[in-house]
Amino acid sequence: MDFKTPISVLVLIHTADLKVLLIERADKTGFWQSVTGSIEVEDATLRDTAVREVMEETGLDATQFDLSDWYFSQTYEIYEHWRYRYAPGVTHNTEHIFGLELPSTLDVKLAPNEHVAYEWVDWREAAKRVFSWTNVEALRLLGERHQLTL
Repeated sequence: MDFKTPISVLVLIHTADLKVLLIERADKTGFWQSVTGSIEVEDATLRDTAVREVMEETGLDATQFDLSDWYFSQTYEIYEHWRYRYAPGVTHNTEHIFGLELPSTLDVKLAPNEHVAYEWVDWREAAKRVFSWTNVEALRLLGERHQLTL
């Protein structure tokens, strides 16, 4: 088994009026999130990871839109039920935040083995629905970037 690298990206896909794409995990009903994924050997940079993950999870080509590295990362403890994916003894992951601004909400094509549903919601509503505190923090930063508050 190839273990995941404990370095990942979280990509907030949003519109200029701050509608945010949320996707529901296939392996955890009711767990909503933004696009996330670990860096892989073929990825030269974190940006490459973000582009690959957006394509894999939504079918969108991030290179066709405004993808920005926010130069912000957070380290969190990996949930116990997902630790088997990492090498023995790995308990924390560092997640790097990116934003992807689209001109409008778009239909996406989910990877069925990863996600079962998607919704476009106001960024404040998204912050109430995502399961990860790092995702909440990224959404708060999105609001700050647009000078809004939760």
